[in-house]
Amino acid sequence: MYFIGRKKELETLESEYNRNGGFVVIYGRRRVGKTTLIKEFLKGKTSFYYLATKEIESQCMKRFAGVIARTTNNFAIANAKFDDWFDLFNLVADYKSNGKKVLVIDEFPYLVKTNEAFPSILQNAWDEILKDSNMMVILCGSLVSMMKKHALSHDSPIYGRRTAQIRLMPLSFMEVYPHLNLSFTDAVEQFSITGGVPKYFDFFTGKKKLMDEIEESVLSKNGFLYEEPQFLLENDVQSPNNYFSIIKTIADGNHKLGNIASVLGLETSQLTPYLTTLIELGFIEKEVPIIEKNPEKTRKGLYFISDNFIRFWFRYVYPYKGELELENTQIVLDELKKDFIEKFVAFSYESVCKNVFAYLCKSNAINFTPSKIGSYWKNEYGDENTQIDVIAVDNTNKQLFVGECKYHTRPIDADVYFNLKKKVENSNELSMAFPNYSIIYGLFSKSYFKKRLLDLKNDNPNIILIDKDKII
Repeated sequence: MYFIGRKKELETLESEYNRNGGFVVIYGRRRVGKTTLIKEFLKGKTSFYYLATKEIESQCMKRFAGVIARTTNNFAIANAKFDDWFDLFNLVADYKSNGKKVLVIDEFPYLVKTNEAFPSILQNAWDEILKDSNMMVILCGSLVSMMKKHALSHDSPIYGRRTAQIRLMPLSFMEVYPHLNLSFTDAVEQFSITGGVPKYFDFFTGKKKLMDEIEESVLSKNGFLYEEPQFLLENDVQSPNNYFSIIKTIADGNHKLGNIASVLGLETSQLTPYLTTLIELGFIEKEVPIIEKNPEKTRKGLYFISDNFIRFWFRYVYPYKGELELENTQIVLDELKKDFIEKFVAFSYESVCKNVFAYLCKSNAINFTPSKIGSYWKNEYGDENTQIDVIAVDNTNKQLFVGECKYHTRPIDADVYFNLKKKVENSNELSMAFPNYSIIYGLFSKSYFKKRLLDLKNDNPNIILIDKDKII
């Protein structure tokens, strides 16, 4: 897929480019499009793009010299021997001294692994050479914990030099959907697997049936995504087996901290650091009921796999690894026929609805300024009597939006609205948390609405019906 989205990120980079001494840190999980963003930004600019790899320092310098040689067309540099980073940075600074330049160091953590002193070396180079040479520097990396430690933390030598940082996240559904050339239903089903991770669009193009793309790229031993979770974890964390076991336990339906710890035979205090790392990497998320005033401290938090592809892999690939190794893909295809739409896609559809709602608010299609968007449950997640799929708070105008998501093939009838209204009216927690807030009821459907519900909506301005991504 061609470059899409990232408008705010490009605006930030352009703003930093136009300042004196821009120093930007870009970080985020693998496959999310960091390098693609940088290359889009660099179009038409004089730039030195250096991709660090796992090799000894002398070879790192040699390859950096090669980058400088190709950019400056001075190929004698490539044949010279360097043993001091300052000499290389001087060459960068001296090139077109009157023109603006950009130096990109991609996969910065690999240089830190090669030489722990590299952040200090870069700090000195910035202070003494680069900042006054009409230069913008971009540090980029996928190892989130290392980027935070060596580029963003107070203890990092380059902490005070940074002028901006971008945590790049997967694209949202409403960023992707207009570019997919798919029906809304097909787009939701595809997104339930890709989750807005740009690299995955290379394998889910919509040119073939979704099940054929799954079989080819995920279920085949030769498929690019067949062992994707192992690859991600092995590259991003130490002790990947521990993290793998935690994700598997959550995938099996254990969402409470105590339950996860019990299954793994760990104390909760031992488990928490692993969960924190997985959250930082964007693989899992901690959800709390929207009424909680201190979400970081509440014990009502539940853990879910936030990465759609990893959730898909643990549901449909990992349990059948033995059969797939024997090239028996049909067993998984049969499982997909059983519940892929009703359970897997329908669950992902809730997050799609939250994004659609945020988009409609931002575009002023709904007169609502969300302070936060989330979900609500009273006791156990999944109890239909207490769960509300989408709930948003507008503290400015004292409004509460409560929504129900139905990924059905048939139009939604009025009973869905009445059930939702009953949940709200019977919830003392909601009324106490948001006293005197007006209630807006929203129903999300991919298959339109029945006449009885449409008539109710016409008589009640506090009912909003959203078919696919548009308000009725």
